Amino acid sequence: METLHSDDPQELGHYRLLRRLGAGGMGRVYLARSPGGRTVAVKVVRPDLAADGDFRARFRHEVRIAKAVSGRFTAPVVDAAPDAPLPWLATSYVLGPDLTDVVAAHGALPERTVRALAAGLAAALQDIHAGGLIHRDLKPSNVLLAADGPRLIDFGIARAVDGSRMTRTGAVVGSPGYMSPEQALGKDVGTAGDVFSLGSVLAFAATGRGAFGDGAASHAALLYQIVHGEADLTGVPPSLLGLIRACLMKDPAQRPAPGEIVTALAGQGIDAALHDWLPSAVASTIATHAAGILDLEAPEAPRPAPAFGPAPTMLDGTPSAGTPSTGTPPPGPAGYGTPPGGTPAPPPAPAYGTPLPGTVRLGTGGASAPARSRRRVLGMALGGAAAVAVVGGTAAWVLTTGDDTSDGATHAPGKGGPAEPADEDFTTPPAGVAPQPLWHKSAAEDSTTAGVPLLTYDGLLLVSGDPLVAYDVRTGKARWTRPGICRSGAQLLLHDGKVYLADGDHDGVLVAHDVRTGEEVWRSRLGKQLSVEDTIAIDDRNVYVTATDHGQARSATKYRTAVAAISHTTGKTAWVQHRDWGTKDYDVQGSASGKYLVYADSNLNLTVRDTATGGQLWTKKIGEEWTWRPTVANGLVFLPGDELTAVDADNGSTVWTLSPAGRRGFGNPTVVDGVLYTSDHDDGVWAVDVKTGKRTWLCDELDVEGPETFLRAGTTLYGATGSLDGGIIALETRTGKLRWTYSDSKAVGEPWQAALSGNRLLVTHGHEIYALPAV
Repeated sequence: METLHSDDPQELGHYRLLRRLGAGGMGRVYLARSPGGRTVAVKVVRPDLAADGDFRARFRHEVRIAKAVSGRFTAPVVDAAPDAPLPWLATSYVLGPDLTDVVAAHGALPERTVRALAAGLAAALQDIHAGGLIHRDLKPSNVLLAADGPRLIDFGIARAVDGSRMTRTGAVVGSPGYMSPEQALGKDVGTAGDVFSLGSVLAFAATGRGAFGDGAASHAALLYQIVHGEADLTGVPPSLLGLIRACLMKDPAQRPAPGEIVTALAGQGIDAALHDWLPSAVASTIATHAAGILDLEAPEAPRPAPAFGPAPTMLDGTPSAGTPSTGTPPPGPAGYGTPPGGTPAPPPAPAYGTPLPGTVRLGTGGASAPARSRRRVLGMALGGAAAVAVVGGTAAWVLTTGDDTSDGATHAPGKGGPAEPADEDFTTPPAGVAPQPLWHKSAAEDSTTAGVPLLTYDGLLLVSGDPLVAYDVRTGKARWTRPGICRSGAQLLLHDGKVYLADGDHDGVLVAHDVRTGEEVWRSRLGKQLSVEDTIAIDDRNVYVTATDHGQARSATKYRTAVAAISHTTGKTAWVQHRDWGTKDYDVQGSASGKYLVYADSNLNLTVRDTATGGQLWTKKIGEEWTWRPTVANGLVFLPGDELTAVDADNGSTVWTLSPAGRRGFGNPTVVDGVLYTSDHDDGVWAVDVKTGKRTWLCDELDVEGPETFLRAGTTLYGATGSLDGGIIALETRTGKLRWTYSDSKAVGEPWQAALSGNRLLVTHGHEIYALPAV
């Protein structure tokens, strides 16, 4: 912002110019104020354009239809003089800096801020396109950041959607680095051109640099890169990468529509998306900026006057009706809207247009209302959308303002009965766009156990930890809480409405609890000398556990261990089988399927037992790694490693092997409906035919760590990744094509877990819990 120069006008229409805001392709922009105290931005057309009859015609046409654009995230045109010697237009001034200045001062913006920015700008494009305009110059300097959301400004070179051909043939209008390929080539530009520019702006916000080059590059180099090159999206958060890539498709037909973006990013409403959207440092910058603007040319003395001052001129040149034409206006700038939860203010003058939803009025009311300083008005304005805290002379704004479906994976530790039908209909987001959480909850850090699979049943989500909490899958609210029943690291096993937990730290028993209430149903002991230590797996008949036999000891601390089966119907012991003395303690991970109980132990053994008798079918060494849950399906046990191996569950003989084809080996597999899914150590995802061991497809387009567990719902495969660079991925089950990646960008350092309940995907990342629509 600069002071006025000697060649700058002092007034335009009835607006008094205060400062220079800058210059663009159409002309200079000034900060100005009306006699009624309203602060506006006035753009004055360059003399050479003013002398161009075609430009005047286009400008007059755009001013006429701009009256239809009055969205929450745009700065509407409030006045114009298209036939003046130097045509000009005035728009509402937004109390916030532009995106270029914010990124220059604070660097790349955090993921949550970019998400909210994307939702707000996409909503703005919806309004602009619905009004019959194409923006054609969406760039960071035309994006302003305010406390209650972004604003898209400067429709000065927008062109009507009706196909008007008023620009000169071959003329390229716009800003290099943010044009669409079709715009850079001088071709017709439609609404999809604005979506491409939106992708470039979001990439800039997320990384702090242009996706196709920086300011040091020549215009020709930028345009060539836009048309022929690929965007540099290094550093874009994984959950935003798909969206930005979709916006930057070279083919306009493949780009998402603004409405699809809004639906995907603001499924719970735009206000929810904008809750706490700004980092505190940026909010403080905005507060300082706003205070400085409102202090410019403050009135010397307040005088009572009509609320909105003299009638300004309408866009068609006629005076406003029903507006006081005499008297001195109050010093505070006239705004519009009603603070959320506040007292409605009187309607603004008709010349100022319809109040925008959620916009805060800055004026007071009747003619007798006392005048207020602009700084006090600023504080009142922020009250509806933010609280202002002043500490040590600095201002900071704080914005104020959810029958289990089986995934078919044989390694899953517990299965539930039929879930209540989930009568929900979620909109499928466009390609590359992750759905937004239906709700999010941060549990106490000590109350969740990382790495333990989730359990869902009958509309409830249980997350292993102490206390054990049952969350409502629709709302995220706790339905019941039970402290002391789930020790740290305990896995949850489920059957027929009961959850089974080993009480190995105290009484050495297996306890069954009612899932719906958390109440204890029964507890089972193996005998006087045997104590239950941990659970292994569950099937349709039994819960399988490890146990310590205190009657057989080699020393005061070295006892023999056992594996036992307990009927989950009666709580009675079905069988007990002792393990070899060489088996270290009782550390075991396993699964059960049909007649096979398969488990790996911390002494690097893989063992298969008969579920009916507990008899050992075979055991073998498995190398240097055991911390994976064995997968068994179709009479085969699947082993990860340098190669993926399927062995006969009856005798341990190798049935088939799959080479990683030059990649660095395989992680733990999951079997869903006859298809094996696994990740390799280069973060590729494989689909493999269980019977033949032949690869069906390989997905090699992930931007996160390869998933460690998988779920399937309909035609979508969901994967939950590890703890380093992770999130939830969604793939097409038929082709393996990546649909989207969801990540919370939190440095939790814990693996992700996921479970399905109806058409909701329940997700944990450490102590963070999310509900996503399974779409």
